[in-house]
Amino acid sequence: MTYDIHIVGGGLAGSEAAWQLAEAGFKVRLSEMRGGGDTTPAHHTDDLAELVCSNSFRSDDADSNAVGLLHQELRALGSLILREGDRHRVPAGSALAVDRDGFSAGVTAAVAAHPNITVVRERIDTLPDTPAIIATGPLTAPGLSEQIAAETGRDSLAFFDAIAPIVHRDSIDMETAWFQSRWNKGTSGRLPPGQTEDSPGLSSPDVGTDYINCPLDKDQYHAFVAALIDGEKTEYREWENVPYFEGCMPIEVMAERGPETLRFGPMKGVGLDDPRTGRWPYACVQLRQDNALGTLWNIVGFQTKLKHAEQVRLFRTIPGLQNAEFARLGGLHRNTFLRSPELLDATLRLRSRPNIRFAGQITGCEGYIESASIGLLAGRFAIAELRGETLAPPPVETALGALLSHITGGAEADSYQPMNVNFGLFPPIPGRTKKADRKKMYTDRARSALAEWLAA
Repeated sequence: MTYDIHIVGGGLAGSEAAWQLAEAGFKVRLSEMRGGGDTTPAHHTDDLAELVCSNSFRSDDADSNAVGLLHQELRALGSLILREGDRHRVPAGSALAVDRDGFSAGVTAAVAAHPNITVVRERIDTLPDTPAIIATGPLTAPGLSEQIAAETGRDSLAFFDAIAPIVHRDSIDMETAWFQSRWNKGTSGRLPPGQTEDSPGLSSPDVGTDYINCPLDKDQYHAFVAALIDGEKTEYREWENVPYFEGCMPIEVMAERGPETLRFGPMKGVGLDDPRTGRWPYACVQLRQDNALGTLWNIVGFQTKLKHAEQVRLFRTIPGLQNAEFARLGGLHRNTFLRSPELLDATLRLRSRPNIRFAGQITGCEGYIESASIGLLAGRFAIAELRGETLAPPPVETALGALLSHITGGAEADSYQPMNVNFGLFPPIPGRTKKADRKKMYTDRARSALAEWLAA
């Protein structure tokens, strides 16, 4: 099969870019090295769009959250990633979390079945000379990384990404733990899998029940923090001497910042009513459903570089997890990304080789949805170019436009670091406004700007 464009990398960005191009009628060769004899330190399957860290796409609130707004914009543009995310949704309060296996299998099946896409399991070590999108992610194979570094004239920057542990649901002690979403903001009021109205920790089926909560009192919390700091960690190698990404900080690194840090981060107890005391716990560990069956739950915010045996020992000191059985333990891996603000143009083309676009986390965006968004935009820019047309970038007032602008010039290149979408990337709302109204004003303005862009 001949093809119009070559996409390298079958993660969220590459799969989304391939889908956009194929739906527009262009022939796509999608190269993915997993399944062809190669893999990465973080992946466990050969599926496209595998979720290697959390199973959450974060907030789905399109009125007051920049991530939720990005979800809405992707749905409006026919995103495959959001389509499959919605199809494989699991309860997670106001967030969009997915059954990770079902989601990846759904993306893989859709891409493989598309008549305009040929998936080839192969490793690509050189930059193509034909129209191409490089979406190899933060774990780009060494050969291609060296080619990119040689072409750009700079070494790639690097940071750590982290994987949270996953616990088997039936090993959690529900005499101690209970089901509740913070401030009772559940998605549906439905009971958790396998629960009845008389189950421990459930006072009413109308209470939000999308998280399992494990409470710690003051002494338990401080003992846990001390053990976390003293715990045996995996040794760092010389090449790992790089900064962490603030949004995916290892829990032991957070603990080292001060004894109360975790109580204002992943272990905060506010908005959670322990049914045994009627009060908020001093600290609390939350677990979020990780698959559709409700048999696997991940420990929210507990990415770590602790050795595996140390993780089992320490996490079993958490009330409710004393008998925990782990489906997966936490880990860290090194990620690489470009100095995109100085290397890429406004449509994600490499300035020195404009036949090549970059997409996804290798551009320095952070997060599943952000990665898919940049993949979608790279695909749409390529569609216009293949048609001999020009597509203007989405307005900076939109979530897509704000994220793209940051990557392609809005950030300082010398201090460039991975970034999630957030309202700080948007142009300020003019005039004096109440803080409480500002987020809704951002999202209303964004929807209007997106509609005008789509109509142009």
